[in-house]
Amino acid sequence: MSEIVDELNRLHRQVGVRQVEAGEARTVLLRRTYDAEIADVWDAVTSPERIGRWFLPVSGEFKVGGRYQLEGQAGGEILTCDEPTRLRVSWLMGPDPGFSEVELRLTPEGDERTVFELEHVAVFPPEFWDRFGPGAVGVGWDGALLGLRMHLAGGGMSREEAEAWQVSDEGKEFSTRSGQLWGEAYAASGADEGVVAATTAATVAFYTGAES
Repeated sequence: MSEIVDELNRLHRQVGVRQVEAGEARTVLLRRTYDAEIADVWDAVTSPERIGRWFLPVSGEFKVGGRYQLEGQAGGEILTCDEPTRLRVSWLMGPDPGFSEVELRLTPEGDERTVFELEHVAVFPPEFWDRFGPGAVGVGWDGALLGLRMHLAGGGMSREEAEAWQVSDEGKEFSTRSGQLWGEAYAASGADEGVVAATTAATVAFYTGAES
């Protein structure tokens, strides 16, 4: 478990607010450094075949203006693609998804290291944000970035193995610690202490299967 905790601690998390045309959006930002050259990281996050190996199977038309769909997850439009440093897509789910975008930013750090940033900006339904806070999306992104790290290191789990791991004791501990860290980031953004405690508890319960 210590390796999983170390992996979580390598991530910088930040929670904020931004005004978009659709209204007040919430932002979650994740930043970490991978021991891989920028070309390799870029290929891992833009190649459909590789995305399916560390995240989810994806289909679509992979060019600016094209649409993509992750199996059982979000879909949307490819809005910006500046190889090898920036990818921005709409990130939409459900019949009335509202405004939601994800942007990836890569910066080389020498020849063999890459600073990776993921920012998710969305106008969440108030009842959703008030109940779960940033951990609702943040815990999922923590898991995705763990998968990317394993993939870049030449390893990884099959989809079946990943699903089994998520409900294992180690997987639940990962979700618990991730939810707590997102609670700390929420508190650092100025959120009320009671709100942070309640949303963190709800997020951890949801991801560990303890939700009533």
